[in-house]
Amino acid sequence: MIFMILLLAISLGFFHACGPARDDVPAGVVVSTVQPPEWSINANIYEVNTRQFTPEGTFNAFAEHLDRLHDLGVDILWFMPIQPIGEKNRKGSLGSYYSISNYTAVNPEFGTLDDFRRVVDMAHERGMYVILDWVANHTAWDHHWTETNPEYFDLDENGNFRSPNEDWTDVIQLDFDNYDLREAMLQEMLFWIEEVGIDGFRCDVADYVPTDFWIRARAEFERVKPVFMLAEAENPALHEHAFEAGYGWRLHHIMNAVAQGRETVEAIDNYFFVDRAGNFPYGSYKMYFITNHDENSWAGTEFDRLGEGVEAFAVFTVTIPGMVLLYNGQEAGFDRMLEFFDKDQIDWGDYAYHDFYKTLLGLKSENQALWNGAFGGEMIRVTTNLDDKVFAFVREKEQDKVFVVLNLSAEPVEVDLAGVAFYGEYTELFSGEAASFDRATTMNLDPWVYKVFVK
Repeated sequence: MIFMILLLAISLGFFHACGPARDDVPAGVVVSTVQPPEWSINANIYEVNTRQFTPEGTFNAFAEHLDRLHDLGVDILWFMPIQPIGEKNRKGSLGSYYSISNYTAVNPEFGTLDDFRRVVDMAHERGMYVILDWVANHTAWDHHWTETNPEYFDLDENGNFRSPNEDWTDVIQLDFDNYDLREAMLQEMLFWIEEVGIDGFRCDVADYVPTDFWIRARAEFERVKPVFMLAEAENPALHEHAFEAGYGWRLHHIMNAVAQGRETVEAIDNYFFVDRAGNFPYGSYKMYFITNHDENSWAGTEFDRLGEGVEAFAVFTVTIPGMVLLYNGQEAGFDRMLEFFDKDQIDWGDYAYHDFYKTLLGLKSENQALWNGAFGGEMIRVTTNLDDKVFAFVREKEQDKVFVVLNLSAEPVEVDLAGVAFYGEYTELFSGEAASFDRATTMNLDPWVYKVFVK
């Protein structure tokens, strides 16, 4: 216990010393001590499902897409787990990525470790970064630790391995009360940073693992290089000292509800009111998305859930405060749910949405008002006569300013914009037309129409 307290103190001191200034934080708001790598402050994330990305489903085949993804404006490549998949109690014909039988090996279906190293090197040459999906909470039933170190696992009352829950029958629960497991897990993660050169991790079900493990892990990684840590969780405690980014699940579900007419835009306002009140540590990044591998495979495509609002909500996720995620296939408008445990290739077609997302990602990268976390501008809501249908706001930082108007409804609207926050000279992002605002304004907007005015 004394060791852990000392470690926590050292970790907090380290991150605090490196952290950005937080002079304007309201009293009582929790402040993250994590220092994000400089390259992440205006970055986006692109999720790679290696199995489904190409007909071959290999790293080498994926590498052929790197130039296209660089042109799209992708900054961080998140690879779903690439390790060998357990065979015992496997689901489907190929199994789940998240049932890992060896943390420091590569699934032979994807290629070799050297093949993956080549992809990492090629990404770095193009100014992109690579994070690896890490499954710390559980392993496959036939992970080699079940033979060499059964004490690493959380056993049931009869001394048998057990699954974390009734659904995850292809994996077994690890025991983080075991100090030796923690050390072993840390070394497995360091292998990928030190020997392969990755730039961080997306941590699966991160709040199922003790937070103090992640705090120590972060400190150890930073001794090697600056890293980026994304938690698959919406637990504020994880972001005080370990992770700079976490999932915006609540807002994701609100977006689905608004698109389906089960909620109005007022639910979005309520969400941001709670966040602004200090629910999430200041300085952290919320990661927003309209789809990901879980949503696509289990809840439906973005077109199933958002209907004609897909583009409007994509604009929304890129321009609100936070970080944005694209799941592979979004830039193609891929509109089918992918099989999770079997081969099911993405149909890329003619990349119908490439230019749409390239435009948005380019704006987020270049315009400081849209940078991530505390590095971007505060979101100021523009009052309208239709706040249950229209979400309008301004963000401004240094010399940059963005004014966004979104009709998040299936009805045409005549919206009155009040106040002075949106005054200024702009260019509309998608049309290239000049726009000037110096007084209260009325706009006529078709259903699901979006306007992004850029200064």
